[in-house]
Amino acid sequence: MGDGNRWRHLAQRNRGVEFVDACLRGASQVMLQNNPLTGLLILIGIAVGSIHSGHPRVIAGVLIAVAVGTATAILLRAHAPSLRSGLFGFSPLLTGAGVTTFLANRPLMWLLLVLGAVVTTVVTLALTTVFTTWGVPALTFPFVLTTWFLLLGSYQFARSTLDTSAPPALPRAETAAARLSGSVVPDVLEGVSQVFLVDSWLGGLIILVGLLVNSRWSAAFAVVGAVGGTLLAIAFGTGADAVSQGLWGFNAVLTAIALGAVLARPSGSTAAYALVGVVFTVVVQAALTTVLAPLGAPTLTAPFVIATWLFLLPKRTLAPIPQHERHSDGLLAALRPAAGKSE
Repeated sequence: MGDGNRWRHLAQRNRGVEFVDACLRGASQVMLQNNPLTGLLILIGIAVGSIHSGHPRVIAGVLIAVAVGTATAILLRAHAPSLRSGLFGFSPLLTGAGVTTFLANRPLMWLLLVLGAVVTTVVTLALTTVFTTWGVPALTFPFVLTTWFLLLGSYQFARSTLDTSAPPALPRAETAAARLSGSVVPDVLEGVSQVFLVDSWLGGLIILVGLLVNSRWSAAFAVVGAVGGTLLAIAFGTGADAVSQGLWGFNAVLTAIALGAVLARPSGSTAAYALVGVVFTVVVQAALTTVLAPLGAPTLTAPFVIATWLFLLPKRTLAPIPQHERHSDGLLAALRPAAGKSE
């Protein structure tokens, strides 16, 4: 019996191991994967990256949030197969990363983190019910919606401070445009780590290894998305600071994986479709940055969500991957109803 089968067998027999397995799969589902080893490597990447970037509380927030979100789904008797696949852990995990990244480290921040993880699971159940009607998954929108409310609400709380890199300001063009330089490789890797709001090329490298463990195609398209988003941002003349922090790569990473590797069998047509999606994701991110600038709120993964929804709704037939051949079933599993009694 292989190590993977041994772990799966143990998870089926032990409730504690099953819970840990669901949390690990939740970490992997952020990158549209369903693999506990991938999830473990991603968490290691977040830990290394958060320490490397000087924000160690991010990994603490991530671990608390994925556990609270998964536990909430259990208490709400959510759809058992979806729960075991980690589909109720990935958005709370991101909410934990968002709260610890953008709110000052005060006691209220940790209370909002736990509340946010619980609410994100509830929002996941609610939005999945709605979007199943349209045949598209909620993706990371529960995280986006919940985190926006938490961050914008903090303006009214004296015991909480919103601490983003872009304070409220009228939209304006950056004065120092990014240029192609020898630092483009670290910028690309930081584009991968920024999926989890971590600014670290080392963390991004570990996360890429985690992807490679489960799916070579997903890892390849993650690189395509990170490179594409970064080079497009440079070509369009966006701000140098944002490019150097990988902020124009992470949404493109998720779009590339979703459209190029998870929803359809990789081929020339799917690759072309994914590349168009990557370009549009960068444009959507620029537009949302303009809209949110007066509020001082980050775009989070909203550009990925909007672009991917729009590219999924046409229901193109791009050589769908048969059930038995899929390396990653997170996004497709999310198309099934996630609510209801557990099995």
